[in-house]
Amino acid sequence: MNSCLNDTRSNSLIMNNKSNLIYIHSAVFLFGLAGLFAKLIDLSSTIIVLGRVTFATLALGITLLILKQSIKLSKQKDYFLMIVTGFILVIHWVSFFQAIKTSTVAIGLLSFSTFPVFSTFLEPLLFKEKLKLKALIVALISFSGVVMIIPTLHLNNNITPGVLWGVLSGFTFALLSILNRKLVAQYSALVVAFYQDFIAFLILLPLLFIEKPPLNSTNILLLVLLGIVFTAVAHSLFIRGLSTIKAQTASIIANLEPVYGIIFAVIILSEVPTVRVIIGGTIILGAALYSTINAGNLPTSKKRGIIR
Repeated sequence: MNSCLNDTRSNSLIMNNKSNLIYIHSAVFLFGLAGLFAKLIDLSSTIIVLGRVTFATLALGITLLILKQSIKLSKQKDYFLMIVTGFILVIHWVSFFQAIKTSTVAIGLLSFSTFPVFSTFLEPLLFKEKLKLKALIVALISFSGVVMIIPTLHLNNNITPGVLWGVLSGFTFALLSILNRKLVAQYSALVVAFYQDFIAFLILLPLLFIEKPPLNSTNILLLVLLGIVFTAVAHSLFIRGLSTIKAQTASIIANLEPVYGIIFAVIILSEVPTVRVIIGGTIILGAALYSTINAGNLPTSKKRGIIR
């Protein structure tokens, strides 16, 4: 009898793990395609992000109401931290979309993928830990990949500014992920995402009246899709998958994000990356993958909280 119960529980756990792996892969797939909206939506990066956080906030808020989750924070200083991380989120997403608008989807996604390397520097700095020599070596390897995808070290081409915007996006995402470590240890990722998206919405809202963008039906529909499907739903799937999947495994799967984005940029936008970009991107992704796997050797409390 006990043997049958154990077999049932084991099979149930395997099924749950398979389902949650599908959730993680689906979320990363959606995250990868989000970058394409920078090319599909004929609006500035700031307005695209404003649209994204507007509909994401609404979707996340409704989800929290349905789940009856409280959004009250236990400490006053946590509200300040939410404001800071919301501001960083604005810089991250605006620079991410600007990288793609300035150059290509491949350049934006690959230069953003330097974020695990930034984490290896920021974590010792912010948590007073010793910086390891291998982290410096990995950073240099990743930097060589960035240099590889830049045709010339001048700003008079579209690639160099795109790479710089993408690297800024990667840096701010690394900083955001590290700060989220503290928040996701106390609150659900849905609550953290809701606060950060809502704060980003408040920060960017004045630009709607300053820029006065042409919001036609096509742009609005794309913004709704970006905010609800490729942000709120993607977050929910990623968070759901983490219920039984290790954060390290999820982080490794997340390295597929630029792969999905580049493939669909070729199919939808006919943006075929050059051999130079492919080689440089492979170096960057290799360094990012190594940094992610290496992060798995850290204690659980020291792993970065990822909310993309």
